[in-house]
This record gives sequence, structure tokens and C-alpha cells, in this order.
Amino acid sequence: MGALGAAGALPAAPTPFRGIRLAEIFSPTDTSRLRLARQLGVTHAIAGVSGALSKTSRDRYDETIAKIKSEFSSQGFTIAGVESHPVPAERIKLGLPGRDEEIENYIAAIRALANNGVTMVCYNFMAGLGWYRTRVDVPERGGALTSEFDQRAAIEQGLTKWGEVSEEKIWSNIEYFLKAVIPVAEKAGVKMALHPDDPPVSPLRGIGRILTSAANYRRVMNIVPSPVNGVTFCQANFKAMGEDIYALAREWCRAKKIFFVHFRDIEGRREKFRETFHDNGPTDMARMLQIYHDNGFDGPMRPDHAPTMEGESNDRPGYAMLGKVFAFGYMKGLMRARGIPYA
Repeated sequence: MGALGAAGALPAAPTPFRGIRLAEIFSPTDTSRLRLARQLGVTHAIAGVSGALSKTSRDRYDETIAKIKSEFSSQGFTIAGVESHPVPAERIKLGLPGRDEEIENYIAAIRALANNGVTMVCYNFMAGLGWYRTRVDVPERGGALTSEFDQRAAIEQGLTKWGEVSEEKIWSNIEYFLKAVIPVAEKAGVKMALHPDDPPVSPLRGIGRILTSAANYRRVMNIVPSPVNGVTFCQANFKAMGEDIYALAREWCRAKKIFFVHFRDIEGRREKFRETFHDNGPTDMARMLQIYHDNGFDGPMRPDHAPTMEGESNDRPGYAMLGKVFAFGYMKGLMRARGIPYA
């Protein structure tokens, strides 16, 4: 027996949790939302860092992210990833002068995130327009308010200030970006989780969109094949595309390509749809959770958009908290009933 003896043996290191990590997107200054989320048992945050990093120089990215991480940690949260690009990226997406400077900022941000133990970036390539709805005040169950997209209404709104931008141009821009960034992310150990176009229609007000099908995602992943070139599986977007989301989630989980899940549902298809409560849509949400679990998904999952409920302001459509309270309870109940571990 060793010098320590059985009684003095060091305890085994705890086994890292492997499973779904419930998360929500916050700013560290959202103190009320953070307290409410902790009361729900949520301990993982999806952070936005672009605003902070855009106000400082590259040589201070490390300390800026360390400060954000500390602010979350002091309130009981671990950062599970960042969302909506770590730095401004509109020139990258549109292929405008100055994109190389944005790419250098992006690379520096990836390295700073890795240095601080943040290993997932949820990004998108929606040029000119972000996620887009034609209405945000559609009555839902009991008078709750939800959002809607109608392609006919979008066409009537006309072109944006960017005019017409072809899909071919967007393909060229994303290839340029991926070839510069994915090798750096792979070396740093940061997973790049690409979010689909929301809505998945092209063109949208004259701007080509390319993240509109599973086939196009496969093309993106083949531009720079890498274990860190993967997907934010916003399941409602893939449903709007007309994809078999059960089969697709199974395929990409097994391939270790789903790094982050946005767990929500819609009624309709890409040309016209509305968002709904998590228990009120056509998708078998329990089946989706089972697929994620059975096929090895162990990343963060957030409920994403939820209706605005009684007593809430609709100034942030999809992001008021009461609908999230309902969503987290529903998700946890489904997982408890099926014996699916979560943290």
C-alpha cells in the first residue's frame, strides 16, 4: 500500500457532466433576468460580447472577456458560449471594404475567448438584415403576443439600403471568412456554430440568403472541413425549410456537428409562419429532446423565442421572460419524464 494508505488516498476527480446544458442569453447587467433564471435552476449563460469588444483595442480583448466572465461568475453563471458574433461583422458578410480588419478582430476575439475558457461561438451570415419578422404583435394563446413572417409583406417593404445582393456574392463572402477563421478556431479549440437564416427565404428584401437548406449547410461544412465547423441547430428554422428535423438532428448529432440548440417551434413554412408556445406547435418536442440525448448532444440549449405574456412589455419581442419561465419548466418536465439528464 502506498504511503498515503487507503484512508489518505486523494479523492477521484469529479466526472465532467455530459448532457444537455440549459442556457439563456443575457448581458451580465441583466440582474433581474439573471436572478429569475437562477431561481429556475439555469446556470449557463450565452453571452454577447460584440458591444464590449467593439469599444476596445485587440490587445485588451483578453481582459475584457475575463471581466465579462467574472461578472457572470459572481452571479452564479458559467458562460457556455457567445452569440451574434464576438465582434462587428457586417463588412465580412457583405464583402465590403474593411472586411479584412473585421476578420483580424474576429481572429483576435476567438483567441481571447479560448484563453478564457469560452469555446463556442454562435454566429450567422444574415447580411444586411438579422432575424426578421413582418409582425411582432400577432395574438397567440390567451392573448399572448408572438411574431410572424409573411414573405408577401416583406416584398412590399422593398429593398434595403444595400440594394440587391446576390446569393453568389454571399457564398463568396462566407468562403473568404471560413478559410481565414476556421483554422484559427480549430487550433484554439473554439467551435463555430453557424445559425440558419431566419427566415430561410432568399432573397429577403433583395439580399441573397444561403443558409436556407440542409444541403447548403453541408456545402458550408465542406468549404473548410473541420471538427469545429458546425451548426447552431435552430430547429424551427430547419422546420421552416421543410427539412425532416428529426432525421437531421439525429444525423448531425451523430456526426458531432451540432454545437448549440435553439429549442422552439413554429406554425407554417418558410413563406409564412408564426412562432408559438413550446407546447403549442406541431413538433414532437419530447421526441426532439430524446433524439438529442440518444445521439450524444452535450452542448448548451436555450429556449430561444417565446411569446410576450400578460403584464409584459413587447419592446423585445421573443425575449420577455415569462414565456421563458414557461419554456424552461416545460423542457425540464419533458426531460425529467424521460430520464434525460440536464444541467
